[in-house]
Order: sequence, then C-alpha cells, then structure tokens
Amino acid sequence: MREKMRSFMSGRYGTDQLGRFTMGVGAVCLLLYMFFRFNILYFITLICLIGYYFRAFSRNHARRYEENLKFLQLKNRLTGRFRGFRTHMEERKVYRFYTCPQCSQKIRVPKGHGKISITCPKCRSEFIRKS
Repeated sequence: MREKMRSFMSGRYGTDQLGRFTMGVGAVCLLLYMFFRFNILYFITLICLIGYYFRAFSRNHARRYEENLKFLQLKNRLTGRFRGFRTHMEERKVYRFYTCPQCSQKIRVPKGHGKISITCPKCRSEFIRKS
C-alpha cells in the first residue's frame, strides 16, 4: 500500500507553505461552521480543500512554486513589520535610538555612556546626544 501511494505521488508537487496555510484556513472555517452554521463558511472550507488537493496533486511544479513564492513574499511583507517592531522593543533596554539631523538615518547607540559625540555612518556628520 505504501509503495502504491509513493508511486502515485511520484512527480506530483506535494505540500508547501501555501498548502498548509490553505488547509489551516479550511480547518478554522470548518470549526466555525460547526458552531454557527453559516453556509458561506462551508463553501470557503470546500474551496480551501479543493485548492489544497489541486495544488498537492498537480504536476506543474514551476507554476505551484511561483504561487508559493508570491505567498511567502506577501507573508514576509506583513510579518516583517511586526518582527522589526518587536526587535526594536527588545533592543530599547540596551540601546538608544537617534535620528541623524542631516540625512535622517536611524542610529543605535549603547545606553549608559553619558554625553557622547555620535558620527552618522551614512553622511559622516557629528552631533552630541546623551546615551
């Protein structure tokens, strides 16, 4: 049985991040449908499942790969903003952040050194701030 399944899936695209996301959306919609009985949730679940299986059994690797790349670019664009904000909040404990008055470059300086002269790495202008 395992060998039959392996030979059937040979040459097919399989599962990727977009497929897992589609399956997750379908599962969430199915759970919501079980509680609220809105027909639109049922149809969304069906569309997600059909889309998942279509992608998994497809033999057009190039097209499925492009679709997955577009999904990952969109996902990274949305989550990248939150990731940068989170990193900035964590670094606030150790560093101070200043903006260069000449070129508006953001500069990170360690805390606890008193008044220091900061040189912008981009435009080489100097300004004095308290760290």
